[in-house]
Amino acid sequence: MTQRRSVALGSFDGLHRGHRAVLDLALSFEKDGFEPCALVFDEHPLKVVGAGAPPELMTPQARDEMLENLGITVKKISFGRIADMSAEQFVNDILIGELNAGAVCCGYNYRFAKSAAADSRDLEELCREHGILCAVAERTDYNGAAISSTRIRNALAEGNIEDANAMLGREFSYKFTVVSGDRRGRLIGAPTINQHFPEGFIVPKFGVYASAVPIDGELHAAVTNIGRRPSFTCDDLRSETCITDFSGDLYGKSVEVKLLRYIRPERVFDSLDSLGDQIAADAQTAKEIFNRIEK
Repeated sequence: MTQRRSVALGSFDGLHRGHRAVLDLALSFEKDGFEPCALVFDEHPLKVVGAGAPPELMTPQARDEMLENLGITVKKISFGRIADMSAEQFVNDILIGELNAGAVCCGYNYRFAKSAAADSRDLEELCREHGILCAVAERTDYNGAAISSTRIRNALAEGNIEDANAMLGREFSYKFTVVSGDRRGRLIGAPTINQHFPEGFIVPKFGVYASAVPIDGELHAAVTNIGRRPSFTCDDLRSETCITDFSGDLYGKSVEVKLLRYIRPERVFDSLDSLGDQIAADAQTAKEIFNRIEK
C-alpha cells in the first residue's frame, strides 16, 4: 500500500522563512507516519497564464536540492493541469488521488482552484470532509510586515542584502558555471571567477559585495562585483568574484557565491593601478565583514 503523505502546498519560489514555516508543518507529521512532500510547479503560475513570471530567487534545481536536504520529497506538477480545477476536484484528484495525502499544510494566504477562488479556510473544510489533517502556517513577519518573495526581490534590487538574507533565513546565493573572463584581474594581482546570470534569474543591485564562496567544504571570504564593469566599457552583465586566500582552477565548475553585504556601487577607474588599489581595499572590507558574519 502506498504510504500516506503530508503535503506542503505553496509557490516555494524562494524557500524563505514563510515557506519554511509551511514545510516545518509537513515535517511535523512524520511522527504520524506520513512522508513529507512538497507539491511544486514546473513553471511559475504567472508564466503559464501569460502574465510574466517574476525573477527567480533560486533555480528550480537549487530549490529541489534544498527541499531534499530538508527531508522533503519533491512532487512536480504542471500548473496548467490544475489551473481550471475546482477546489473539490483539486483535493479529490491531486491531493487524495495522486498524492495519497493524510495531511495537508499551507500558508495563511494560500489560494487555489480556478481563478484562485478558494483559500486556506476552504482547504481546511474540504480536508475535514475527507478525513485529512490540515495545518495552516501563521504569517511570518520581518520588521512588522509579512515576509514574501516580492519583499526579498525588492531588497535585492536595492542592494539591501541584510534584509534579504534575514527574510530568507540564509544568505542569498547563486551557483552558476565559471566561464572564461578577459583575465585583467590577474594583471592587477586579483584573479577572479566570472559567472553569467541565466535569463529569468534575479540580478541584485549593481555594485560590489562582501561574499563567501564554499570550495571543497571550506568557506572562503570573497569580494564580488555584479554589473557591467564600467571601467572597461563592457556590455555583458556578469558576476565577478575575487576569492581571498585561494588559488586554483575553477573554470568550467559550478561554484556557489553567497552575498553578505553591499559595499559600494560600481564606478569608473582611470587606470588599472587605481582599480587594483580599490579591489584590495574592497577585499579587506569584505574579509572583515566575512569574519564578523561567518566566524
